[in-house]
Amino acid sequence: MRWRRLALLAAVLLGPAESLAHAVLVKSVPAQSAALVEPPSRVDLWFNERLEPAYSKASVTNEAGAQVDLRDAAVSADDPRRLAVSLPVLSPGRYTVSFRVLSVDGHVVESKLSFTVKARR
Repeated sequence: MRWRRLALLAAVLLGPAESLAHAVLVKSVPAQSAALVEPPSRVDLWFNERLEPAYSKASVTNEAGAQVDLRDAAVSADDPRRLAVSLPVLSPGRYTVSFRVLSVDGHVVESKLSFTVKARR
């Protein structure tokens, strides 16, 4: 009977911690709200957990909402916590990076970040 109480206590104490676990974006290049003089050739997103490649996606859109990336978003074979998408040469303007990832623990995370490419003077 005592072991049942201990198991119940462990489930109560550990349950919320497990339910809060999910992939968290820890770094992006370009960074959130970056103002760049040179347009980036790709967007890299790093997470705190490994990602499921088949269910992790990223896209980059311009101010008009048109997708401008090269549609090759993929989880890195060298680092399963990194998702990258290639870009053509971008014109000056504001861009939005949208991502939806599934971490190996089964949690889906969806968010956006933006960056700006400045006009050259």
